[in-house]
Amino acid sequence: MSDLKIINFMSLRKIAGALSMALVLGALASLAINQLQFGLDFTGGTLIEVGYEQAPNLVNVRVQLQDAGFDDAVVQNFGSEKEVLVRLGQTFNDKVGQQVLSALQSSATSSVELRRSEYVGAQVGEELTEQGGLGMLLALGIVMIYVALRFQIKFSVGAVVALIHDVLIVLGIFSIFKLDFDLTVLAAILAVIGYSLNDTIVVSDRIRENFRKMRKGTTIEVINESLTQTLGRTLVTSITTLLVLLALLIFGGELIHGFALALMIGVLVGTYSSIYVAVNVLLLLGITKEDLIVPPKEEVIEGEGFEEGEGFEQDLEADLGRP
Repeated sequence: MSDLKIINFMSLRKIAGALSMALVLGALASLAINQLQFGLDFTGGTLIEVGYEQAPNLVNVRVQLQDAGFDDAVVQNFGSEKEVLVRLGQTFNDKVGQQVLSALQSSATSSVELRRSEYVGAQVGEELTEQGGLGMLLALGIVMIYVALRFQIKFSVGAVVALIHDVLIVLGIFSIFKLDFDLTVLAAILAVIGYSLNDTIVVSDRIRENFRKMRKGTTIEVINESLTQTLGRTLVTSITTLLVLLALLIFGGELIHGFALALMIGVLVGTYSSIYVAVNVLLLLGITKEDLIVPPKEEVIEGEGFEEGEGFEQDLEADLGRP
């Protein structure tokens, strides 16, 4: 590692901490004021599927529905370019499907056929909302226990704070820009938790290893070297993941647009948080080499004991990687 140029990541830790605090507070403020724009999966509403003889322009379809008084209509392709799914708010009656069909037929250049018209109950949405929130809380609790057992309690706190940071920022962006929040976005947030946790564990593992191996150096120097060693792996993983998500965002269609966007934001924020949020928390909690030293065995063979303190010093040297 002597040829590796160490990057001083921690020189920006105060700026990064202030930035993270501002982003989280902004996200919380937006969630309190604007809240989330829940989709039909959570609020209930009407689903109408129509089939065109020729592939329509979705922008024109939206304009037609708005002119007919359906201002909250969400239009997207479903299955093929000739199949269009229209999602409306909670208003529903037996004639709404025919009203939408009539509005589309009035300006269509080809024949339009009503395939189905059904209602998604709000009670289902309430259950999904509750179960989704409990799922995220359960995931965070399991993560905290796992990291505490795998590493140390300070690493556990850092990992959970980083995950909460990532989730709040993704939710805040969807709230600020009033983007539709549905089950695909919830799935993306759960995926963000897994991605961010994986990145944080890789960094934590290298920090723990270097705390035990490096003979000299302050806590910040050990962390900087650990982050430098994992930087290549972090960049390769993040860039390849972002390329796949970018392809999904552009070519995947409106049905998974929210999923791809939420996961892209989560990957970017998760990569940042594994370097600055989780590690910043470690420094605030005062992580030291002594926190990661394996307790020495107190086994003394009769007649072959050490001088006072000698056994502990030998175990300490072994834990720190000394010959």
